[in-house]
Amino acid sequence: MDLVEYLPRLLQGLLVSLQLTVVSVVFGYLLGLLLALGVSSIKPWLRWPTLIVVEIGRGIPALVVLYIVYYGLPAVGLLFDNFWAAAIGLTFTVAAYSSEMIRGGIQSVARGQSEAASALGLPRISSFGRIILPQGLRSSIPALMGLAIQSFQGTSLAYSISVAELMSQAYQVSSITFEYLAVFTLAGAIYIVIAVPATWLSVYAEHRLSRGYA
Repeated sequence: MDLVEYLPRLLQGLLVSLQLTVVSVVFGYLLGLLLALGVSSIKPWLRWPTLIVVEIGRGIPALVVLYIVYYGLPAVGLLFDNFWAAAIGLTFTVAAYSSEMIRGGIQSVARGQSEAASALGLPRISSFGRIILPQGLRSSIPALMGLAIQSFQGTSLAYSISVAELMSQAYQVSSITFEYLAVFTLAGAIYIVIAVPATWLSVYAEHRLSRGYA
């Protein structure tokens, strides 16, 4: 069986997977930044509820989150189509994990930086926004890039709620051709073509950043 004729369907699924990745990573990192700031707050009324949200997001498997969004939320009047249900669920998971990476980056900034800013008379908010946060985000970049790669691979979970991403398309093609080994191997190769260069880029960025701090 010539699988080349089915390659466009797999590439169409890849496009959906990439769209899911972009949406979940962009919005997940933005939400993750807010969660990281909340957990880092000195105010208990903000820190503890935010920490609970983060731990829930890290503790529940992404597949369960997708099921809750797609099958559970309609019971309370919140109905999403399968793509946006997957995007929302993956965004929540990405936000929970990225928040800890960002928080770790912020905490890695030397205390002397904030002390120097205070000695110069900068307000606490200004010193955090102009000095601490940029350095913390910079040190978080390698970990966040790795999470983005995992998020791309994790889009395969959207197959469970009928999103026409790469894994779903691979299953449909294999159901037509009965060439399950060949089709899923081809799908795996497509994942590798995207993930491996992205991993190399992440390692390169980590080395560049580490030299910058040296």
